[in-house]
Amino acid sequence: MRKILLIMFFIIPVLTFSQDAKYEIGTRNADMQRYNGGFYDYSVPGGVNIKVSIWGFVRYPGKYIVPNYTNVLDLLSYAGGPNEEAHLDELRIIRINPDSTQAMLKFNLEDYSWSEALSNQVLNVPELKAGDILSVPGSQKYYFRDWLSMALSIFSALISLAILLTR
Repeated sequence: MRKILLIMFFIIPVLTFSQDAKYEIGTRNADMQRYNGGFYDYSVPGGVNIKVSIWGFVRYPGKYIVPNYTNVLDLLSYAGGPNEEAHLDELRIIRINPDSTQAMLKFNLEDYSWSEALSNQVLNVPELKAGDILSVPGSQKYYFRDWLSMALSIFSALISLAILLTR
């Protein structure tokens, strides 16, 4: 009886799984590529693509592979747009120059977003280069439930302290 249970629970599943294996241990298959975290690929097959990053108050921050003609507005669109807390008047592009120095370009998106009249002028939106980092600053906004949660946690700590002192 024990031999039959041993065969049923240990040997049969091992043989079954080993026959269904499509990949060998230690090999890398292109179909099995997995991207963890904030890595997004919007590359154009057969075109020139660059790697850029966007961090801060956007919906999907992370590293992106985008076409080389991508500008700041396109990258913001790829990242799901800015959050409510984002300060669009303080966008920063951090660029590493070939001589290993860093340059920071400031960009005000609100100039284009809130203009009263349409104009025939060409928008001066900065183009992105390989390795650029777009930083979208912002500040956390607290809503009523956040303030209520903080107030209740302070209140419960004070009540616990009062109970402890009275006993």
